[in-house]
Amino acid sequence: MAGSRRLQGYPWLHLRAVQRGFVVSQETMRLVIKALDPEGVELRRARRLRRRQYHSRGPNALWHMDSYDKLKPYGIAINGCIDGFSRYIMWMEAYTTNSDPNVIADYYISAVTHIGGCPQRMRADRGTENGHIREMQLFLRRNHTDHHAGEGSFIYGCTDRIVVGVLRKQSVQFWMDPFKTLKDDGYFTGDFLDKNLVQFCFLNLLQEELDEVVRTWNTHQIRSRPVHGLQGDAPFSCSLCHSSMEQQRTDSSVFSLRRLQCARRSAPCDETVFELCVLLMGVNGWSSPGCI
Repeated sequence: MAGSRRLQGYPWLHLRAVQRGFVVSQETMRLVIKALDPEGVELRRARRLRRRQYHSRGPNALWHMDSYDKLKPYGIAINGCIDGFSRYIMWMEAYTTNSDPNVIADYYISAVTHIGGCPQRMRADRGTENGHIREMQLFLRRNHTDHHAGEGSFIYGCTDRIVVGVLRKQSVQFWMDPFKTLKDDGYFTGDFLDKNLVQFCFLNLLQEELDEVVRTWNTHQIRSRPVHGLQGDAPFSCSLCHSSMEQQRTDSSVFSLRRLQCARRSAPCDETVFELCVLLMGVNGWSSPGCI
């Protein structure tokens, strides 16, 4: 087994196989993985953690937002947001920065526009990159009358680290290895050009990987939680069937203007470096960077 799949257990890979049209049982998948990748099985077993209990009032009652900086030395920063109750991932985005409040605000705008409402509360750390999201969350909840409305709709504090856990377990750990090899072999010094070349070659590939992780995670079956009266189901189904969201329709004119202000550039790296790389690819007949 190659790629980030060495970090993924048999339930996860079984779901991916089913999504691709294969008819196979979890037990068969477990035996196949054990035969093909015994080292990966031992690696996952060594990293197994005891599950902790987490309680949230209901889906969309509290969203947790967090950033993942392990790839930041190589020029790639990740930001994610997850619903604390249903475990539905609202977004997981890779970009050249996760410190720009405009970039982070664009993720939030896209999410609330897509679902047509905002959560009752947001939780994030005190980083300056979260300032714009706080302002927009307070704006959307300004006219509500519940005790979490207005100032109470945004909380500073430690976030639910499940976003980081999903990333480390299902995808990003794999990408750290080739980047470290580049550095150890002397091909990456961390300067402006090196970071932009990594962004040009890998940023879109990593985002495709994250998109697949999100699709799989949001359709896998979560554990039953009798204390909440919740049977095991996919996060998406839990969010639909048990939603406690205060539907706050977004003001299209305000959010359209804000989206223009927060829009990210289309190129995966510095525009000049991007143009030079495209030119070199054309001259030498190189194809676009592919999966490793």
